[in-house]
Amino acid sequence: MIETLFPNVDWEKMWEATVETLYMTGMSVAITLVLGIILGLLLFLTSPNNIWENRGIYTVTSAVVNIFRSIPFIILIVLLIPFTKVLLGTIRGANAALPALIIGAAPFYARMVEIALREVSKGVIEAAKSMGAKTSTIIWKVLLPESMPALISGITVTAIALIGFTAMAGVIGAGGLGNLAYLDGFQRGRDDVTLAATIVILIIVFIIQFIGDILTKITDKR
Repeated sequence: MIETLFPNVDWEKMWEATVETLYMTGMSVAITLVLGIILGLLLFLTSPNNIWENRGIYTVTSAVVNIFRSIPFIILIVLLIPFTKVLLGTIRGANAALPALIIGAAPFYARMVEIALREVSKGVIEAAKSMGAKTSTIIWKVLLPESMPALISGITVTAIALIGFTAMAGVIGAGGLGNLAYLDGFQRGRDDVTLAATIVILIIVFIIQFIGDILTKITDKR
């Protein structure tokens, strides 16, 4: 039945492409999570009327975040080709896509982190400060735990966006399902290959969304 519907699909290649997509997504999500939280915390803490209020740092950080999250991903890949080549020695393969994926996603997630932190009750923060809590304690014991559902929801959305980014990166030789769908499917007129790759991408997206929804519910104490 499957062979009838997808006569041109090489399932071994499809599996290899799926593993590459999962690798690119997993690595970039992990690093984006860390960088995004750091940038988001910096944006939140240095903003007006906050613990580390600093107009200069906030303005510069905010500008950098806005610039990189505004550049279309396909253009960002091209702009980062020289940097990627210096860093990794090649612009092809799954690893070569990581710099663009991370630089494209981290600022996007940082804004989500900042928004999540702003939703934390100021009364809870003030109560912690009045009890002599250090900034590090407020971050680890108040800000991050209280905003955890929103942080998880944000990284879920970011992870799904990154899957789309990996598909675009595949078009210029980064590998993965996007590369397979374009080279093996579109360019050779094999619509079944493109369809199969699309179905696999959709399955990955649904799984990520399902896991994200469960974790959000578990951490939501309201």
